[in-house]
Amino acid sequence: MMDQRYSDAKVVSLRQGFLPRHREYLMRWLQAGACMGLCDADVANRNEHDEPDIEHVLVWVRENANPAYMVRPEGMGWALIDQIRDHHLATYRSFEAALYAIRPVLSCGATVAA
Repeated sequence: MMDQRYSDAKVVSLRQGFLPRHREYLMRWLQAGACMGLCDADVANRNEHDEPDIEHVLVWVRENANPAYMVRPEGMGWALIDQIRDHHLATYRSFEAALYAIRPVLSCGATVAA
């Protein structure tokens, strides 16, 4: 039988947050990747079923008019989603690694201080 002390406890899941250093890295990555077909990126909020807003990044590439990729926090990692096929590609330990998987235009460890 479950102890009453624990049955009323609420579980709070850990999730990465989108920080100013992520935004700065995204802009540097986008600029460096223009010659490799990166067109644009947008930081947006997603609100499904009255859940708290989750910031995520949509990435456009030259080959498609719709966003090609989404990078969003997932637990303590960053999920890379193929937006066109609605397919989870992989989860990475860092935001920078997820962008590197899209286009390897900056070194994966090239983060900046927050």
